[in-house]
Amino acid sequence: MPIVDITSATNPRLKLARALHQRRNRRKHQQILLEGERLIADSLSAGYPPALFFFTPEAQQRYSPLLARAQAAGAQLLRVPAPLLTQIADTVTPQGLVAITPMPQVPAGDQGLVLVLDGVRDPGNLGTLIRTAAAADVDRIITLPGVTDPWSPKALRAGMGAHFRIAIRQAPSAQVAQSWLTGYTITLADAHAPTPYTQIDWRTPAALILGGETQRARIVDSWPQITPIAIPMARGVESLNVAVAGAVILYEAVRQRQAL
Repeated sequence: MPIVDITSATNPRLKLARALHQRRNRRKHQQILLEGERLIADSLSAGYPPALFFFTPEAQQRYSPLLARAQAAGAQLLRVPAPLLTQIADTVTPQGLVAITPMPQVPAGDQGLVLVLDGVRDPGNLGTLIRTAAAADVDRIITLPGVTDPWSPKALRAGMGAHFRIAIRQAPSAQVAQSWLTGYTITLADAHAPTPYTQIDWRTPAALILGGETQRARIVDSWPQITPIAIPMARGVESLNVAVAGAVILYEAVRQRQAL
């Protein structure tokens, strides 16, 4: 397909890109917005080519191999002036590349390790957790109501392409999520728990719940078969950042599983 030039801010394809900054529109269209060379290249490598690919004339020269690769995969190439691309970009200093791609539907793995997220509202923490979970060979991530959208532009950038390599499922309720975990040992990261995370047998099917302190009572009440676990800490530190805590615990699971 030939390159199409867009010069009007009222173009329907630009309107769609702007709409995808909102969670409800991402859900409605089942499409997400990718910005920058790294994310777009990752989507192509994972088999999720863009449907629409916006770029500035300057970016066309600099990233011509990526544009050619996307075009060969079926993307419609749309050249726009820099001021119009700025309207659909999420970063302060855009690279001049923005793409729309279908929301990935990655199949779940079969290693028996699940990460459940509750009350994670910072998109940077969420994206980092998704990246860590993918690296730790987690089968799938389940997000509970109230978690920030994993498909927001900021969460996608923090995930560094991991969104295309791990199953992400958004549960409509805690009860539904629990029904997906029949037969799993369910643990909850809790800074005040008496059981260290190293004392859990992570070699069996296991689910780890991570979230804010305010979510603990709600989860414990609705999921009675939970084992609270803690990361031992010294020097009066009460808790770790949720993304850091997730990495520590998940890599204990990796250590135990690799020792088999």
